Amino acid sequence: MRETHPDSSNILLGGVKMVVKRLIPLAAMEKIMKNAGAERVSDKSKAALKNIIEDIAEEIATSAVRLANHAGRKTVKAGDIKLAAK
Repeated sequence: MRETHPDSSNILLGGVKMVVKRLIPLAAMEKIMKNAGAERVSDKSKAALKNIIEDIAEEIATSAVRLANHAGRKTVKAGDIKLAAK
């Protein structure tokens, strides 16, 4: 059995299983938490925030793609993202 990278996830797209690499760097998570007032940030907290943000972003993006498709467009617009995030 082939292992996947720890920063990847499996998704089913059109009946085909795909591996998607996560894109948001841990350094960005540390910066977000420090901007929020944290003096120190653990590696586990960076990873936890990263996973949560990426999961939410994936849900919003999926909804935005559906909205664009429903509108007869191939292009996802900012309005689709804003509506999907509500």
